[in-house]
Amino acid sequence: MASVLFRLLIIANVVWWGLADAARAQGLALIRDAEIEHIIRSWTDPMLQAAGIDPAAVHIMLVNDGTLNAFVAGGQNLFLNAGLLMASQSPGQVTGVIAHEIGHIAGGHLARSQDALRSAENVSLLHALLGLGIIALGATTGASGAAGVGGAVMAGGQIAGYKTLLTYSRIQERSADHAGLIYLDRTRQSARGLYRFLETLLDQELLVVARQDPYLRSHPLTQDRLNFIDDHMRKSPWTEAPEPQRRLLEHARMKAKLVGFLEWPERVLRAYPLEDQSVPARYARAVAYYRLPDLEQALAELDSLIAEQPNDPYFQELKGQVLFENGRGATAIPYYETANRLEPDNPLLLTELAKVQIESGEPELYRPAVEALERSAQLDPTNGMTWRLLAVGYGRDGDIGKSSLAAGELALLEGRPKDALLHTGRAQRLFAEGSPEWLQAEDIRKIAERHANKE
Repeated sequence: MASVLFRLLIIANVVWWGLADAARAQGLALIRDAEIEHIIRSWTDPMLQAAGIDPAAVHIMLVNDGTLNAFVAGGQNLFLNAGLLMASQSPGQVTGVIAHEIGHIAGGHLARSQDALRSAENVSLLHALLGLGIIALGATTGASGAAGVGGAVMAGGQIAGYKTLLTYSRIQERSADHAGLIYLDRTRQSARGLYRFLETLLDQELLVVARQDPYLRSHPLTQDRLNFIDDHMRKSPWTEAPEPQRRLLEHARMKAKLVGFLEWPERVLRAYPLEDQSVPARYARAVAYYRLPDLEQALAELDSLIAEQPNDPYFQELKGQVLFENGRGATAIPYYETANRLEPDNPLLLTELAKVQIESGEPELYRPAVEALERSAQLDPTNGMTWRLLAVGYGRDGDIGKSSLAAGELALLEGRPKDALLHTGRAQRLFAEGSPEWLQAEDIRKIAERHANKE
């Protein structure tokens, strides 16, 4: 689906190469959306602070995958599947899962998992060597049954290695549960959402692995874990704490938006029928009509939402998108400008506005577009779309050197270090040695060379 709002990106950049590696290693398609990222951030940051973790050090990525999963990878990178968000029945279920994942980050479990994996591999290797030795000895001495015994020892080693890893993982899960419950308490939230989410997965343990949700496969679930959380709820003063009304609405809007963009439009309209005039329902229908496409109905739903909530930046953003992607770029610009005025310094909104300005073909809009993109890149240097548009914007504005720099950043973001070297070489020939631009190109060159040597 081509869309300004929902861009499925494999992202990285000069500063966050580790984040790119984590995404690429998992083969992930990522969703970027200003509203959903804002909601998840507002829920997550207080728990990170409760864990003693700087929120700015943790990157939260939305994965375009319909299965239930959440995981930590590549250091302090938290990945949430769209399927988990759409299947969640309350904000508490989402925050409970996030609290658990923060427990993994705070506990350094990702690094320890690598140690556990090596330990499991060593157990299996020792058994394999022992089994091969028995087989070889039998062949030399003519001892009957040696091959069978050796094979049994090798198979036993595989089982022993698996048990070593699984035991370690279950210890980590209990540790993450314990930490997550502390963070929920510190932020005055009930653990009931986490309990109910895990409870819904318990029946899946009886399914074959291929049919289980990835969350269950990567987070071993036992009744013992549920009992542990249940015991906590009996003691916590926050178990009966109600969900804030604001958060309930945010959750409903987030689900409606994800369903609207990721499900078939016909299914969306069945899930949110016309008789449902709630804000989330109209929001979902607006997206579904836009995707059909039915421009008149999409704009009618959006106009009703904007009339009720004219200061909501995301309704303004969506109307801008609907107009722009239906060939009405000039009409779309004021809505993107309003969205940016209502939520200033949001990097995704800045990039979306700049895209419409650049594609308008109006030379007087190129400079404002470049300024918006420069600010966006400062706020979020991980967005490949921003660097791509900067390369175009600088070029149309006649600044070939900066256009080459932006193209180098983009190439590095996309894991193309040899292309990055080509672009930065051109940039360094156009700037005075020692200038800020030359030094930026030198930074890109050094990182690109390091990664090019690994290929």
